[in-house]
Amino acid sequence: MLKFEHIRWVDEKGHIKPPLGLYLLLTFLARGWVVFVASLTQFSDRAGLVRLFYPHKESFLLALATGFGALLCYGLIILERKARPDWAMSLFSHLKWLLWPLLVLDAAMLCARLFSSGFLFSWTAAADAVLIFWFAIYLHKSSHLRLYLADWKRPVIHQ
Repeated sequence: MLKFEHIRWVDEKGHIKPPLGLYLLLTFLARGWVVFVASLTQFSDRAGLVRLFYPHKESFLLALATGFGALLCYGLIILERKARPDWAMSLFSHLKWLLWPLLVLDAAMLCARLFSSGFLFSWTAAADAVLIFWFAIYLHKSSHLRLYLADWKRPVIHQ
């Protein structure tokens, strides 16, 4: 239920704005694609930036594969904001349940990475673990996300 203190989440058309946490979650899940696009801007050594974040080619390819689901979810958000087709309504209302498997898959990749390194401490693995934990709490508890996902069914008011 929308409360008065949630008024900052509403846009000028009376719809719930996408939460910033959702964009951060999608960026985290698609970080392989973010690194790939950033590497395209380097003219001298395109593979150097990719090797900095993903020393093994297999881990980079896995990050691209898992990040593809996050790109699809981002596409659904763009559809909701711009075109609002009826066929995508059922997918959008279940976006939270599309994000959970992606987060679990990312956690499984982290566990595999930790297992292959012999469970030695690394700052990147620790940061990934903390972010996975925070995003799991966000997916479970966020009322802004819940209200945003339930908002598609309302008609758009054109001004």
